[in-house]
Amino acid sequence: MTDFTMTKDADGVAVITWDVADKTMNVMSVEGLETLDALVDDALGDEAVKGIVITSGKDTFAGGMDLNLLAKMKADAGDDPARGLFEGTMKMHHLLRKIERANMDAKTNQGGKPIAAALPGTAAGIGLELPLATHRIFAANNPKAKIGLPEILVGIFPGAGGTTRLVRKLGLMGASSLLLEGRMNSPEKAKQAGVIDEIADDPVAAARAWVLNASDADLVKPWDAKGYKLPGGAPYHPAGFMNFVGANAMVNGKTKGAFPAAKAMLSAIYEGALVPFDTALKIEARWFTNILMNPSSSAMIRSLFLNKEALEKGAVRPKDVPDQRVKKLGVLGAGMMGAGIALVSAQAGIEVVLIDRDQEAADKGKAYSATYMDKGIARKKATEEKKAALLSLITATPDVEKLAGCDLIIEAVFEDPAVKAEITKRVEAVIPADCIFASNTSTLPISDLAKASSRPEQFIGIHFFSPVEKMLLVEIIKGAETGDVAVAKSLDYVRQIRKTPIVVNDARFFYANRCIIPYGNEATRMVTEGVAPQLIDSAAQQLGFPVGPIQLGDETSIDLGVRIMKATKAAMGNAYPASEADDLIVWMEDLGRLGRKANAGYFEYDEKGKRTGYWKGIHDKYPLAEEQPKLQDVQDRLMFAQVLEAVRALEEGVLEDIREGDVGAILGWGFAPATGGPFSYLDILGTPYAAERCDQLQAAYGDRFECPALLREMAAKNQTFYGRFDKSDAAAA
Repeated sequence: MTDFTMTKDADGVAVITWDVADKTMNVMSVEGLETLDALVDDALGDEAVKGIVITSGKDTFAGGMDLNLLAKMKADAGDDPARGLFEGTMKMHHLLRKIERANMDAKTNQGGKPIAAALPGTAAGIGLELPLATHRIFAANNPKAKIGLPEILVGIFPGAGGTTRLVRKLGLMGASSLLLEGRMNSPEKAKQAGVIDEIADDPVAAARAWVLNASDADLVKPWDAKGYKLPGGAPYHPAGFMNFVGANAMVNGKTKGAFPAAKAMLSAIYEGALVPFDTALKIEARWFTNILMNPSSSAMIRSLFLNKEALEKGAVRPKDVPDQRVKKLGVLGAGMMGAGIALVSAQAGIEVVLIDRDQEAADKGKAYSATYMDKGIARKKATEEKKAALLSLITATPDVEKLAGCDLIIEAVFEDPAVKAEITKRVEAVIPADCIFASNTSTLPISDLAKASSRPEQFIGIHFFSPVEKMLLVEIIKGAETGDVAVAKSLDYVRQIRKTPIVVNDARFFYANRCIIPYGNEATRMVTEGVAPQLIDSAAQQLGFPVGPIQLGDETSIDLGVRIMKATKAAMGNAYPASEADDLIVWMEDLGRLGRKANAGYFEYDEKGKRTGYWKGIHDKYPLAEEQPKLQDVQDRLMFAQVLEAVRALEEGVLEDIREGDVGAILGWGFAPATGGPFSYLDILGTPYAAERCDQLQAAYGDRFECPALLREMAAKNQTFYGRFDKSDAAAA
């Protein structure tokens, strides 16, 4: 079955329908492009055809490009992959330009056949680039639909003409949020922005009526008309100059130079705006090829698209366990974490019993969901009816007897093993024998907590990140006796609430915190050495971290760091690696400088809680060094503090799949997305260089940078992590 089919009716309208078999959403493949090209040629060459409508056989239009298409372009070119990518991209440009010109006379712009796009739902990536090449875009009146070009979010940019067409249609400033932020809009907002032309209850009928009545003038794109000028001004126009300067500042302000795709796209826009349209398409194709050849983009595509999607679809789920979707969830503890878990679960349509010590505390936890929905109503993202429906799913109570009938329990009480053990025993006396019990602990070993359970094979860790409703990652932790049903139940639940799961084996701090804590510690060590906090945070942001580690410490609270440090010290005894970083946070806590929540921490805050600058008083105890370290040294210390822990986690069997290590790092704590994650980062560096750099850092700063045996072995063999450990079926583009 082909991806595209065509029918021709008695009125002379050819309807080309995109419907990829065995996929819930259309994606463009090599075969699809070839079929579409042939059908367009057929329709344009048939005198009986007066116009063309391109639509979808699904309730969406298209989700984008099949990224294996890009891999095939590379592979087909043999020793010259850049040529293959450029030529393959230009084939797409030729096809879309053929649609856009539609047999028009080159001199008179007359004699063409009208071509319209009818979008029944979501249109993303190539799913919008194709419609942008048609003469009019009709979208269904579908509020669930999203229309946009999100490529920048996975490390590339629209390279099938979307960048050039959108800028020529809307101007740089009009197109910037769609291109540089990857914003997806509803049909109504897309129409307001000028991206699409009409909204209709029946877009195919509306498009069909339009093509039968379109004039020659309706077919000519503004950039093909005589006297065309770029909206808002070209780069050397007085107004346009300021727009391009502003766009450059915006990109660098947001990316700090860490994301090559944004810079490449801006280059394509700037250079393309100085030349005729067809030349601009070639420029776009060259920059698109440039970014596809950049290892950063390949790593981002692999981690943020291919691997993330695979994990969400159950790549690591036990195969022989039947469907374990949750019907009734019990949440123990209605504090911030428990309240957030109740909210996201009710949003997924799951019945929730929210337990706390008394009715007042339980009601407070439920009120969190009410407040969240009120904010949504104020922004017109929700309605009173939706709020009422969501709240009706949450039963707030101190009565554990109400947990009867639950098939999953998530415990989110205070991080004290004795407290957790007591609630585990109380609840297991009430819940069904086959109910899975999960702890939301962030640091306590699951195997130890499971000792309080009479059903250790049904005991598991489900670690949410805060705030629950915003963070995309959920870390699932298998204890020593955790069974496959508990793992499958946890994975199916995480899929229900539309988050991304990773599964790890039990160890102190699991995976995410194991890597985050050394990152923060390394930053505070540097402060005690006299390194400027501004330099540390800036170094991290230039790597792509959303915030620097010093700011992160203020956001998560300094006293939390002290509690984790003391608990770890108590557990490890003499093996605990004490440092001056511990002294710094204890000193800060003693001063009452606990971070943002206290309006005093590493930063100063005004009365409204806004940061006003770094706290200079820290230098009274830790004076600034007269000579500050090189940026590269600061960045390598921050990066290697994390990536070496990731390697050790793999080496020790805490991680079983490097895909989870990479995806988990980016989604869990914002690890430099442009690298694709810790293992992708080491592959980009090359294991021989990474091992050599470990030795240099160890000699300069201490044994915490000692090269793990696994990395040393791989360096000797010049192996890559994805070459040796990748369990996926599809390679990255």
